[in-house]
Amino acid sequence: MNLTLFVWRQKDPGEKGNMSRYEARDITPHMSFLEMLDVVNEDLIKKGAEPIAFDHDCREGICGTCSQVINGIAHGPEAATTVCQLHMRHFSDGDVIYIEPWRSRAFPIIRDLIVDRSALDRIIQAGGYISVTTGGVPDANSIPVPKQDSEEAMDAAECIGCGACVAACPNSSAMLFVSAKVAHLTSLPQGRVECAGRVRTMVEAMDGQGFGSCSNHYECQAVCPKGIDVSNIARMNREYLNALFKSK
Repeated sequence: MNLTLFVWRQKDPGEKGNMSRYEARDITPHMSFLEMLDVVNEDLIKKGAEPIAFDHDCREGICGTCSQVINGIAHGPEAATTVCQLHMRHFSDGDVIYIEPWRSRAFPIIRDLIVDRSALDRIIQAGGYISVTTGGVPDANSIPVPKQDSEEAMDAAECIGCGACVAACPNSSAMLFVSAKVAHLTSLPQGRVECAGRVRTMVEAMDGQGFGSCSNHYECQAVCPKGIDVSNIARMNREYLNALFKSK
């Protein structure tokens, strides 16, 4: 399989970037998208050229660092899939593929396809945790949690913080990410104690990092590799309004 790639190249945050053309030769269908980029980089290194910089870590669809927009779609054309789990069998010989980094003011480009997503970390630092003292580690069944609540918490906890929701949203909103973290903790008895303060500080931190507002395009849900549902945003909005009323 031979492919033509147009890849965003940008030396550093202060330099103007551009799309550069590359040829990916002898790519096999069983390769992942990142393995295909590894092959391209090996050829570039052999030629004495600068390899394409891109983020990766676990390559198992868990860490969320493989942030790329492929042919205009965050994480590529396959639903519920990260870039590292996207395989070349989903492309055809002779295809032209455009590869870009996340596009958001809150995610400044570091180099090529690598962006700074630490804004998401700062939102978590603002309140995405449980700080109440619970003593020692409790037995698994010592705190009864209704099945529906536990399932909702687990569904929301699947968010890996990759930022695809931000990249896909025309407003660069991070509300799906924030709402998943809020819903995850609020669904559990231990997290309800600090619910009002948590949602307020996290939403304020999100606004302070330069993310946009949600205007119900649902692009975030469409590209989320873990299928986080937009109903979490509605829940977060309710929790936020309740928190504002309680603070008055």
